[in-house]
Amino acid sequence: MSLRPQRQGTSLDAFRDPLNNFDPPPYLDEMERLLAEDTVQAMVSTPIRTVGPNTEVDDVLRIMVENDIACVLVTRGNRLEGIFSERDVLVKVAERYDQVKTDPISRFMTANPACVHETDSPAKAINIMAVGGFRHVPILDADDRVVGLLGPRRVTRYLQDVIRRAAQS
Repeated sequence: MSLRPQRQGTSLDAFRDPLNNFDPPPYLDEMERLLAEDTVQAMVSTPIRTVGPNTEVDDVLRIMVENDIACVLVTRGNRLEGIFSERDVLVKVAERYDQVKTDPISRFMTANPACVHETDSPAKAINIMAVGGFRHVPILDADDRVVGLLGPRRVTRYLQDVIRRAAQS
């Protein structure tokens, strides 16, 4: 199907934009609609802790303990390079901590983690977390800059809010 207006003689015929003939998807209930039509921006969790890729493991662990957080985002400037979580501590660091505590966190982070954009739907974010088995997923803006982090507590709070809103309608 061509999106170009069809010429008829010397004047343009009326152009019919196929996007104007859009029927919204049928939702089973208000909760389904909110999960599909809200954006991740409604779930953004801030503040977030970031570290540079050359930050030493020992310093990162100190940051995590002092801030009572389960992960840090590894960034260069405001660009995401990786994520380092409690699971990484257990699997990659704990057994040989004395040998690696001064190594850069970039050696142990999960590089190029799965992310969502703040304009994605909550349903997409929850799906990525569930299917990928991720407890934490970075949130990026349209320019791929880090703007937040989704974790289990934030998702739970959001779902509680969606249930309340759905019940009120």
